[in-house]
Amino acid sequence: MTMATLILLDSGPLGLMVRAPNKPQVVHFNAWLNAILAAGATIIIPEIAHDEVRRELLRIRAVGSLRRLDFALDPSSGFRQLTLTPDAMIRAAEFWAFVRQTGAPTASPDALDADARLAGQAALAGGPGDAVTIATTNLAHLNRFPGIDAQTWDQIR
Repeated sequence: MTMATLILLDSGPLGLMVRAPNKPQVVHFNAWLNAILAAGATIIIPEIAHDEVRRELLRIRAVGSLRRLDFALDPSSGFRQLTLTPDAMIRAAEFWAFVRQTGAPTASPDALDADARLAGQAALAGGPGDAVTIATTNLAHLNRFPGIDAQTWDQIR
């Protein structure tokens, strides 16, 4: 069995992917994305990140970005989607409890903790020997979850 390099996009990088392509930060992101794909990585769009990005794009009525998001989610795009399964939710609940028990929560008690859910998805995303990394713009929260590899997207090679 071959090992895979799986890169899960947090909402920050996913948001960059779907923004207007002529913005300097988006050009930089797209160059990184092309390089990581050329290196053989599999790009995964987790359902929780999809939800975070879509709801904001709907709120601001960003029609072009919504079109690009829909394209990224189309199976022909080459990106893989990762649904939020019951097992991922159980793992997310364990992460949520852990960070609160250690006094380092990643969200207020009444908030939907998307970081815990993303970590739950990442924990179950790969198979034995696979390298699973969350590409993010916010390491502070994701690095609190044990066993989760999160890196700033432009540092992933």
